[in-house]
Amino acid sequence: MTNRIVELFKIKYPIIQGGMIWCSGWELASAVSNAGGLGLIGSGSMYPEVLKEHIQKCKAATDKPFGVNVPLLYPDIEKHLEIIVNEGVKIVFTSAGNPAKYTSWLKSHGITVVHVVANLKFAKKCEEAGVDAIVAEGFEAGGHNGREETTTMCLIPMIRKQCNLPLIAAGGIGNGESMAAALCLGAEGVQVGSRFAATHESSAHIAFKNEIINAKDGSTELTLKELTPVRLLKNEFYKEVQTAYANNANTEQLHELLGRGRAKKGMFEGNLEDGELEIGQVSAYINDIVSAKEVVDELISGCKLALERVNDQFDF
Repeated sequence: MTNRIVELFKIKYPIIQGGMIWCSGWELASAVSNAGGLGLIGSGSMYPEVLKEHIQKCKAATDKPFGVNVPLLYPDIEKHLEIIVNEGVKIVFTSAGNPAKYTSWLKSHGITVVHVVANLKFAKKCEEAGVDAIVAEGFEAGGHNGREETTTMCLIPMIRKQCNLPLIAAGGIGNGESMAAALCLGAEGVQVGSRFAATHESSAHIAFKNEIINAKDGSTELTLKELTPVRLLKNEFYKEVQTAYANNANTEQLHELLGRGRAKKGMFEGNLEDGELEIGQVSAYINDIVSAKEVVDELISGCKLALERVNDQFDF
């Protein structure tokens, strides 16, 4: 298959692996790239020297394109960007900030820039900033999210209608059927996070991976909107947050409750009680831990079957 996303990244399939904190290291990114998608290293949970190590290991593990996801709120972002340029990374996905801040600088170094948005306003800012493509992420997604709570089903056609850039759908996409739906809505590719979090190559703790596959319908919720909205599995930490709300906690108290290192504690160290367990709604139908290649293969085969099934229902 070929479209603008495939051509932009020089990949086989329009499948991008989300650059998730504590899950998306070099092993996952290289495995996805080797399988025909675009792997991303999630730099948001890495010190600069750790990011450099992951980039170098990824280059050694694949000769296919890969990229780095860079949250623009990261405190050491200048060091991250310097490493990305020095190591010759050619694709950067930016998120959690204004796309105008670094896009021109990155592009001046020959880097393809993609920005993640959760609403139409920032999609238009992406066009103004000169990014090469947009990821439109609905609030079904895990981790940090949009305050608007716009679903992928609504967000993709809304942005497609008003923006001409290559468009990647994210949020609630974990199998071939949902990939087909995203393409029908106007996306030219999909970004998948939660399904890749529960793979053998994911750097997440096995206890967290098992918690993902045990999740049920309604096991996650978007919360902490007063800080940065985040979708979490409902564990003891989540219950503490709900108790704080019941007691009319203010923003300062919520900050104090969250503290530092909650996501690392839960997702990377496997503390299922006190940690922050960031995952999307699709966790409800993820029921096994498989390889990254199996995920890519299922996305493509499932998407093809779904589109054929829909076509067979109509006599065009």
